[in-house]
Amino acid sequence: MDAQKVEMFLMTNAKFFESHQIPMIREQLLGLDDSKWIYLQSLSLKDPTTALIISLLAGVLGIDRFYIGDTGLGVGKLLTCGGFYIWAIVDLFLIMSAAREKNFATLQMAMMR
Repeated sequence: MDAQKVEMFLMTNAKFFESHQIPMIREQLLGLDDSKWIYLQSLSLKDPTTALIISLLAGVLGIDRFYIGDTGLGVGKLLTCGGFYIWAIVDLFLIMSAAREKNFATLQMAMMR
C-alpha cells in the first residue's frame, strides 16, 4: 500500500488505537494490497472518548460495554447494577483502553480478509 495513504489513515485514526500499536499497524498497512484500502476506510471504529462519556452517564447499566461490543460484560453489568457500582467505577478508568483494544482487533480482522 502507498505510504502516503498509510500516513493519512494513521493521522485520522490514531486516537482509536493505543500509542504502542501504531508502529505495528503502520508496518502491516504498508504490506497490504491496495484492494483492501476501500474496506479499511469503511471500518466502523469505536471512539474511546464516546465510550468514556457513555460510561460516565450510563456505566451502571452496562451500556458502555454494549457500545464497544462486549455484550457478555454488558449483560453482567446490567444484571448486577454495575457490579454494585464498583465495576462501574473501575470501568471509568478501563473503558477507553478497552475500546482501543477492540478497535485494534477489528483492524486486525479486517486486514486478514
